[in-house]
Amino acid sequence: MNAITTQITGRLWQYILLTRFNTPAGALLLLWPTMWGLWLAAEGFPGWKWLGIFVGGVFAMRAFGCAVNDITDRKLDAKVARTQNRPLAKQTIHTAEAVAVAGLFLLVAFILWLQLPTGARWWAVAAVATTILYPFGKRFLSTPQALLGIAFSFSIPLAYATIRDAPPPAEAWLFALANWFWVMAYDTIYAMCDLKDDINAGINSSARKLGDFNVKAIGMLYAAAILLLSGLGLWFWPTAIFYHVALIGAMAWVFRFWTLYRNRHVDSCLLAFRMNHWFGAFVWAGLVSAFA
Repeated sequence: MNAITTQITGRLWQYILLTRFNTPAGALLLLWPTMWGLWLAAEGFPGWKWLGIFVGGVFAMRAFGCAVNDITDRKLDAKVARTQNRPLAKQTIHTAEAVAVAGLFLLVAFILWLQLPTGARWWAVAAVATTILYPFGKRFLSTPQALLGIAFSFSIPLAYATIRDAPPPAEAWLFALANWFWVMAYDTIYAMCDLKDDINAGINSSARKLGDFNVKAIGMLYAAAILLLSGLGLWFWPTAIFYHVALIGAMAWVFRFWTLYRNRHVDSCLLAFRMNHWFGAFVWAGLVSAFA
């Protein structure tokens, strides 16, 4: 019995590694823009129903996306030091198992999808399609991070379409654009962790495309995100002082990230990436204060 229990536990741990539930940083990076969208669309607290559905969707879609990514990249991951120990790259689980795990989380997402208004469901379908397309972006795009930015920003217009039961307005897309700049910044930092291996394996990334300019480009992307968020705040909530105080806090985190990624050291870049969720948290806190 103990041997069977150990085997089952070991298998479950491999599935956790596949879906990255052991490293919540990626889920938080998807969660915060989702929270932005909910508070913006509802102009305050969105209610427990929508909060529960969207937060559940974040974790289900993140797990699904990670499984799809690893299925697609199982041969490429084996060539990169940081990813060579992933379950599929190391062949500690079979591809069919990974497909089943991906299907399970897609089923969870489908159940949540059924709770959305009819009009919002099409936006959700587009978000899922982008998630599936992203792993292939490394093969036909020089900067696949741009596609990831779209996938990680879709929750903002989706929140508007859900809560207001209408097509997302211009403001939804502008906040999504600000998030896209942020995603491009932190995922370029992430790509810097694998730069040497990516070059040797022929894997495309924004860090590789930008070359020696990548550190400066990351700073410009953060600046674009903050300027757009600040401009939107001045337009919609000119007297919301705490919103801009929160943005100053987000800027402080950007400076902290810069101290880590500027030397392009792998461990420092990985730490900067994992800390990036604090930027999103500060922006969300500012939005909460704007609607308080």
